[in-house]
Amino acid sequence: MLFDSHCHLDYLARDGDLDEVIARARDAGVGAMITICTKLSEFETVRGIAAGHDDIWCSLGVHPHEAAEEGQRTAARLIEMSQAAEVVGIGETGLDYFYEHSPRQAQRDSFRAHIDAARETGLPLIVHARDADEDTIAILREEHAKGPFGGVIHCFTAGPELARAALDIGFYISIAGIVTFKTADGLRAVVRDVPLDRLLIETDAPYLAPVPKRGKRNEPAFVAHTAAAVAKLKDLTVAELTQATSDNAFRLFAKARRPGGAS
Repeated sequence: MLFDSHCHLDYLARDGDLDEVIARARDAGVGAMITICTKLSEFETVRGIAAGHDDIWCSLGVHPHEAAEEGQRTAARLIEMSQAAEVVGIGETGLDYFYEHSPRQAQRDSFRAHIDAARETGLPLIVHARDADEDTIAILREEHAKGPFGGVIHCFTAGPELARAALDIGFYISIAGIVTFKTADGLRAVVRDVPLDRLLIETDAPYLAPVPKRGKRNEPAFVAHTAAAVAKLKDLTVAELTQATSDNAFRLFAKARRPGGAS
């Protein structure tokens, strides 16, 4: 089955057709989804979606865009809130120097607090990195030296340096629909080099719909197109790629349970 490791179902719910979105995902072979929290103030909405479905889990975190208003300076609140049964990851967190909706120092402080929470809880860190490769690498290496933690660089669009640094500390690399874009030759080169046992796939819905759905609202069902593109790059069948990335996702997000109760 397909595992959409990163989507924003609460955003899709605003359009009033979340039940239909989830049904289409299941019809497309998506057997698991993680809906991602970007604001602590909206966590209960995110958690509520996950709580209503056996094949959906959620994360807990503050997006770097929101770091000025909701960023955390310590891990305490994140650790406490992450005890909810539906929470399988910490984030998304990280650095975004492209939009800079929040000051860089606020982003860095919140990023480190999320890392502390991931380290303390054992839950994987979900990292957003845009135009901030150097600082992302430095923080991940510095923090990992203090004590290990697992995680994933989601919607990977960076260069090989960040990929290597993430892989070196045991992280996974998650690929979204951008890999299907004509301009994404650099990303495709990185994907070819990432070991299969470290790859995840995602939609980041409602953003970044893959070809042939580009320009439309993205939704979890469309992860099938990303899976097909990545399978081609890795010289695998779609079934092989789907099995590997789902196994990887359940390994990383160990609190999630496969249908039927197996871990």
